[in-house]
Amino acid sequence: MSEMSFEQMLDESFKTIRNGEVVEGTVIDVKPDEIVLNIGYKSDGIITRNEYTNESNVDLTTLVSVGDTMETKVMKVNDGEGQVLLTYKRLAAERGSKRLEEAYENKEVLTAKVTQVLDGGLCVMADETRVFIPASLVSDSYEKDLTKYKDQEIEFVISEFNPKRRRIIGDRKQILVARKLEQQRELFARIKIGDIMEGTVKNVTDFGAFIDLGGADGLLHISEMSWGRVESPKKVFSVGENVRVFIKDINETKIALSMKFPADNPWNGAADKFAIGNVVTGRVARMTDFGAFVELAPGVDALLHVSQIAREHVEKPSDVLKVGQQIDAKIVDFNEEDKKISLSIKALLADAERADDDIADVDIDAVAGAED
Repeated sequence: MSEMSFEQMLDESFKTIRNGEVVEGTVIDVKPDEIVLNIGYKSDGIITRNEYTNESNVDLTTLVSVGDTMETKVMKVNDGEGQVLLTYKRLAAERGSKRLEEAYENKEVLTAKVTQVLDGGLCVMADETRVFIPASLVSDSYEKDLTKYKDQEIEFVISEFNPKRRRIIGDRKQILVARKLEQQRELFARIKIGDIMEGTVKNVTDFGAFIDLGGADGLLHISEMSWGRVESPKKVFSVGENVRVFIKDINETKIALSMKFPADNPWNGAADKFAIGNVVTGRVARMTDFGAFVELAPGVDALLHVSQIAREHVEKPSDVLKVGQQIDAKIVDFNEEDKKISLSIKALLADAERADDDIADVDIDAVAGAED
C-alpha cells in the first residue's frame, strides 16, 4: 500500500462539501462588498454583497465583524478561482419561507417593516422573505395615500401562501377589523343611555358628525349639536377635534349622541325670564309672510306676528325688519309646555306712549298747582 502524499493527506484532513449544502463558518475578513469565511474546507467561502442582503450599496463592514459565525448555503464548490461561493440571503429566505408557511397555517400575527410603497399596496420583508400587502388589505377603511407607512412597523397575517408562484400575500385589514369588534363589544358592555363621553370627530356630513367613542362610532345629528340653530355641521366641527357628548339612545350597534345637555337647556327658568309683560331684546332670525321669528337666546325663538310689528299696518315683515337686526319687544304670551312665546313691538310702543302721557299729565298738574 503506497503512502499518501502530503497534499493528499492535507485534502483528507478537510471535510467534503456539496452544492446546496448548509455549512457553518467563521468570518475571517470583511470588505465593503464581500465576506470571507473559514468553513473548514480547503478553500475559504465567499459571500458577496448581493448574496448577503437585498439592500444595494450597503457597506458589509457595518453589518458583520471578524469572528462572527454564521450558517450559509453552498452555491458553488469552486467559483473558478478556487473559492467556495456561499449565500446567506437565500438560506435565510428559505428558512423565512418555512417560517411564513407555519405562520400562515397557524394564523399568526407577524410584525415587519414596510420596505416599499407601491401604487397597489405595500411590501414588507419578513424573515428575509418579501410579503405583499394589497392596498385593499392595508386598512379597514379606504386610504388614498399609503406613503405614511414607509419604514413603519406594521402587523399583518399571511392570507395566501404560494412560494412556487412567488405569491405571499399579507393582510392587515382583518387584524384591525377583529380588534375593532372586540373594542366594540367592550364598549357596548359598559355604556348606557345618559353617559357623558369624550370622543373624536371622525367624519362630518351635511346632516351630522360621526364621533369615534373608542370602539364604535356614534352619530351626532345636526339637531342635537346645540340648543341653538346650526346651519351647517361643517362650520362647527373639524375632523380630529375632541368633543364632549352624551349618549341619547342605543339601538343594537347604533349610538345616537347629543350635545344638548339638560343643564344648559335655555328653557330652564324660562317662566321667570320670559314672563308675560317682560321686555326682552332679541335678534331677528328668520321671516315669513305672517311674522318674524326672534331669537331671544340660543334655542329660544319667539314669534313677532306681522300685526304686532308696528302701530301702523305692515304688509309683510321684510318691509320693516331685516334678518340679524336687534329689536326690543314685549312678551304678550308665554306657553312653556309648547315652548311658544309671542312678542309685540306695538304693545311696547303703546306702553311708552302711555308713559309719556302720564309724564305730561304730571307736568300739567304741576304747572296748574304753581299758578294757584
